Amino acid sequence: MEQNSIFTIRNREDFLAHALRIFSFQYHNNVIYRSFCNHLGVDTGTVTKLEQIPFLPIEFFNSKKVVSSTGHEEIIFTSSGTTGSQTSKHFVTDLQVYEHSYLRAFTHFYGAIEDYCVLALLPSYLERTGSSLIYMVEDLITKSQHSKSGFFLNEYDRLHQLILELQRTNTKLLIIGVSFALLEFTEKYQLSLQNTIIMETGGMKGRRKELVRQELHHLLKGGFGVSEIHSEYGMTELLSQAYSKGEGIFHCPPWMQVLIRDTEDPLSYQKIGKNGGINIIDLANINSCSFIATQDLGKVNNDGSFEVIGRFDNSDIRGCNLMVL
Repeated sequence: MEQNSIFTIRNREDFLAHALRIFSFQYHNNVIYRSFCNHLGVDTGTVTKLEQIPFLPIEFFNSKKVVSSTGHEEIIFTSSGTTGSQTSKHFVTDLQVYEHSYLRAFTHFYGAIEDYCVLALLPSYLERTGSSLIYMVEDLITKSQHSKSGFFLNEYDRLHQLILELQRTNTKLLIIGVSFALLEFTEKYQLSLQNTIIMETGGMKGRRKELVRQELHHLLKGGFGVSEIHSEYGMTELLSQAYSKGEGIFHCPPWMQVLIRDTEDPLSYQKIGKNGGINIIDLANINSCSFIATQDLGKVNNDGSFEVIGRFDNSDIRGCNLMVL
């Protein structure tokens, strides 16, 4: 299949056509996904709508090699495993697809990366290997071509001095960080930033007590002196990201879409505005699986944006007998 064609999607009809072609391709080329579809008794010849496509539970990435390509993996992205569950593995056979996806998505929402100085505060990710987020941010730092762009482990003092220096020159800043590190920084320094995007990637990673989004963003807005906190929604098992420019309302790039499944019946779907499990279609996942049922809870709004309201706990997950495949 022509992988780069997914980045030309412009409307719902085009998305559906690409999704159906990729579903057929993955059914025929992904052993794990085909077994899952067969277990559900899905007749692939009758699938004409997104809601008829089976969504593979994300837990399969913990124990199975989920691939739709015969190519050798160029990299294996792994999850942190901080929740005590098994580490998830994403075997990526074509890194160029991932690079196209995150760069085009960032440009779609924020413009050219060359316009920014990128400062990354991602200690929990830097301290391990296999992070897809680190791979993305490292490439964005390089592509920004700004001499001051870079990673900061626990160097809060140096980061603070650099931010003040860049503010004096009115440099456009993207400060991207994991939640606990951004909070720790604001507990040491109070700023009033201009021309700056603060983007949290979520998670306390076991370092601090988890906070609801409203409380987290309230503290970060006060600490950095900005009107909104942006967010990035991505995961090891995906090759695309959704972005929020405030209030926890996420928008997908044109090749990504969210559906909300019923928590009691994972093969049924909720109406607009009703809470349920988040199913993600990521067409950039052409060489693994593009149709994933996540462990996140959320809702979709009328304009196609979505919100994340929490996660399933183990007692909430339905249909786990399907994991015996």
